[in-house]
Amino acid sequence: MTFPISEATPIRFSDALPKACEVVVIGGGIMGVMTAWYLAEAGVRVVLCEKGRIAGEQSSRNWGWIRQQGRDPGELPIMIESLRLWQGLSRDYGERLGFRQEGVMYTALTEAEMAGFEDWRKHAQRHQLDTVMLTPDQIRARIPGHAAPWVGGMLTPSDARAEPWVAVPMLAEGAQARGAVIVEGCAVRRLDVAGGRVTGVFTERGRIACEQVVVAGGAWSSLFLRAEGVDIPQLSVLASVAQTEVLPEVFAGNVADENFAFRRRQDGGYTIAPGQHHDFFIGPDAFRHLFKYVPTLKNDWKKTTFRPVSPTGFPDGWRTKRRWQGDEPSPFERLRILNPAPNMATLSQTCDHFAAALPGIGRPRIRSAWAGMIDTMPDVVPVIDRAPLPGLVIATGLSGHGFGIGPGLGRVVADLVRGRPVGHDLSRFRLGRFADGSKLDVAKGL
Repeated sequence: MTFPISEATPIRFSDALPKACEVVVIGGGIMGVMTAWYLAEAGVRVVLCEKGRIAGEQSSRNWGWIRQQGRDPGELPIMIESLRLWQGLSRDYGERLGFRQEGVMYTALTEAEMAGFEDWRKHAQRHQLDTVMLTPDQIRARIPGHAAPWVGGMLTPSDARAEPWVAVPMLAEGAQARGAVIVEGCAVRRLDVAGGRVTGVFTERGRIACEQVVVAGGAWSSLFLRAEGVDIPQLSVLASVAQTEVLPEVFAGNVADENFAFRRRQDGGYTIAPGQHHDFFIGPDAFRHLFKYVPTLKNDWKKTTFRPVSPTGFPDGWRTKRRWQGDEPSPFERLRILNPAPNMATLSQTCDHFAAALPGIGRPRIRSAWAGMIDTMPDVVPVIDRAPLPGLVIATGLSGHGFGIGPGLGRVVADLVRGRPVGHDLSRFRLGRFADGSKLDVAKGL
């Protein structure tokens, strides 16, 4: 398979679309794939519909980190479970998955950052994680020859990585082997609602009768849900990433500071990205949800490049259709895969930071570059909840944290759909927090 995945990528999943099932999952990212996996494993008749390609958007375009470190306290227990699930998947799939537990290291440029690391380590201690604080000498012992002005750091050795654009389609094959029906190139246009509850979905290939629907559409979820009268304050930001040519190994795991991040790849190069910078396209939803995002903007506006116009067809584009019926083409068919151009100026600066920190290697040559649209919420944690409409479950807004936590959240959502105990407190992720007068608690992760 070539990367990035695009509409030209051959379809791999083309199961026959049934007339009826128990659950339809909308979205073929890791959230949807792992939800379908656990539903099928439990014997539930589940159909996963993906408008484009499995992992065609952010689930294949992320950094590939599988980290407990820095997680919001509400996410951390699920992430700990997710890491155990990744370990089991690695035993089943072997090296092909690209899973390696080489650690996640955050490095600090200021003492204030170190204080933030220390505050987060208290959560790690409560969960018996192997997180440790690092002195400059201890960082130098792990990254010999670096020239970065790091005043210290934090390391969780048990954290991991995998190759996302390989792993997620592989996991989709696993879901299919367990009985899930998976159909690429099949957009769900609308819900079919009768008697005040979900009774099916209208797809571009016809209706599927079902009892429940899981919306795991990533950056498209808000657009789909609003057409059904369910409003969530979800926006998306563009994150640029690059793959370097083959380079000597300086650290086997994942490293990030405020300016740049990198991780070792299976192919001998590195995946590199800006540490905290992203781009934001201003659209109608940005104005609608502005006040909910004020606390986040206070922290992030200097790290954001604001763009006034979204590319044609994007979920929050100025001309993107907001209303349509189940028997007419939808925005999801007009743009099958979000494939935005990366911010090459930002990636050039990332290469400069990499070279300055690692002078023994120098400025890396970029083999390829891409970007993804990260679906986010005002408090930077997802919505995992039943909607007010009976039969509808929402699993979206993973805010760039989805790849690592995907297996754990997939198991949680599958049990939520089945009406079984999920084993975790989901109150942090409730849909009602945006409308019940609660003060939004912006994620305390790092």
